[in-house]
Amino acid sequence: MFDFFSDVGTFIITPLYWIISVVLMGFHHVLGAVFGDASGASWALSIIGLTIVIRAALIPLFVKQIKSSRNMQLVQPKVKELQKKYGHDRERLAQETMTLYKETGTNPFASCLPLIVQMPIFIALFRLIDHASKGETRGILTKENVENLSAAKIFGARIADTFTGADDISVKVLAGLLIVVMIATTFLTQRQLMSKNMPADAMTGQYAQQQKLLLYVLPLVFAVGGVAFPIGVVLYWTTSNLWTMCQQFYVIRNNPAPNTEAFRAKEKRDAEKRRRKGEDGPEGSGGIVAKDAEPPSSDGGGAAKQPPQRQQPRKQTRNQRKKGGGSANG
Repeated sequence: MFDFFSDVGTFIITPLYWIISVVLMGFHHVLGAVFGDASGASWALSIIGLTIVIRAALIPLFVKQIKSSRNMQLVQPKVKELQKKYGHDRERLAQETMTLYKETGTNPFASCLPLIVQMPIFIALFRLIDHASKGETRGILTKENVENLSAAKIFGARIADTFTGADDISVKVLAGLLIVVMIATTFLTQRQLMSKNMPADAMTGQYAQQQKLLLYVLPLVFAVGGVAFPIGVVLYWTTSNLWTMCQQFYVIRNNPAPNTEAFRAKEKRDAEKRRRKGEDGPEGSGGIVAKDAEPPSSDGGGAAKQPPQRQQPRKQTRNQRKKGGGSANG
């Protein structure tokens, strides 16, 4: 049985060695010409380049994850209604819930797709660097490449060093700091999604419980396993987290889920933009010129022609009024 799983693991991981090594060496071929083949900067930047390529390739899965996550949030009120209606019958509740997910095009597991796909790549990179530290080649890496990668240093520590395997205290400090950054970015990435893009009525349902579980379990997993990760792998995962944070920020800011803090913030920004356009634009208030208005005419002196004023009658004395009245009667 153990041999069977070992063969399956080898079948999956071997192609990944080739894919990762091809991308990694592609970046290193360019960066090595600038920093040097054995430079830690060239290898570290090559790992960052590898991360960007992988995350860019996973954008379709990320879009699917965002859509599924939003659908999960929007159907939570209906899920709660089903729970109230069929809470006594767990089998019927499960059937009705799956029917609701199918009708709304919601996949409860889609939110984990990028993580699930990344894990084999993460493991392959981990083993590739680990084997390089032992002088073993994988993928297209040559013996010279392996020696350069194994010896390459950043901030005084080898890229292949681990927290538990390092003897130098300065290397342990650097590895520990990088692990803390990796854990913090993992936590903040999940926290960003929950605090900004989840409506209030979705914070108490089953989906919210799953998100809270990921919020605390993932950092814990990386805290425990991170002490055995090579610095290069920690660099990969931290870069991946930063990519996710920026990607989520863009999506949440420009296309937030309804009835969320991000949605209200976008409405406020849109209202402010409309207000500015209304005041400052050519069609805004104060900027409209009446089509039928005629320019004031001038009489050579530049003064506008005034309408004729009504002439007031002259005042008369009593004797004048009597005489006038008498002449009129005569």
